Amino acid sequence: MIIQLALDRFSIPEAIEIASGAEAEVEWIEVGTSLIKEFGVKSIYEIKNRFPNKTIIADVKTFDNAKYEFELCFNAGADIATVMGAAPMVTIETCLEVAKKYEKKVMIDLLNTGEDNRHTIQHLQDVIVCKHISKDQQEEGDRAVWDQEKIPSYQQLAVAGGISLTSLPELNKMNPDVLIVGSAISKAKDPGQAAKEIKEAWRKLK
Repeated sequence: MIIQLALDRFSIPEAIEIASGAEAEVEWIEVGTSLIKEFGVKSIYEIKNRFPNKTIIADVKTFDNAKYEFELCFNAGADIATVMGAAPMVTIETCLEVAKKYEKKVMIDLLNTGEDNRHTIQHLQDVIVCKHISKDQQEEGDRAVWDQEKIPSYQQLAVAGGISLTSLPELNKMNPDVLIVGSAISKAKDPGQAAKEIKEAWRKLK
């Protein structure tokens, strides 16, 4: 089981402080899209520098210019970078090529991905696929649910989108490898305790 702490809409020092509090209870730390957009790849570098033994995800959400963006992420210290599943397949394939060159990994975000791309992605090996309910959907009260379609055994499954203690039983049906948790940890009074409670509740479901 992997808990991925998503850090969004913070300053770099705030993100580091939150991650420090939850460090013992999370395996992966995500440098969120908003951090990268506001502060650039410096945010990736500083978080990897502070947490060198953690797997760092750069949630860059690449849609184009794949080689340039993925090289920026990996050179800044990211272990995994994200690409949108709705991107042209040449973009996704380029991300995979760059990741292989750097001996890193690719996470493919399936948000709003069409059937043709989904079919092709299903046949990719050694990738992480992320089933995702967007922030906008959450804030608008959208009753969207995670796609229950099974993934091949050679792919890792991550799930993201308003995950909290109350959503764990529903998520358990999907048997994900990675829980991407944002505000349930990052906005908690005690991020470490919040992460610990999620991890313990998840273990009880197994």
